[in-house]
Amino acid sequence: MRVSSAEFIRNYGTMTDQALSEAVTITRNGKDRLVVLSAVEYQKLLARSRRVVLPSELSELDVEAIEATDV
Repeated sequence: MRVSSAEFIRNYGTMTDQALSEAVTITRNGKDRLVVLSAVEYQKLLARSRRVVLPSELSELDVEAIEATDV
């Protein structure tokens, strides 16, 4: 669902209820500005995200764990 920021403010309660079942994109001057989604969906996104690290940032324990894996 896409709504203007003015519409989102006017219908805040309805819009936040809607965001529990689908992402609500808030636009400003016709351009996507923000997305409101449920806390559950946000946690799912966080769980799927990956963190990139440089080899120099790995601890010796991390390096040993990587070396011990079978690819």
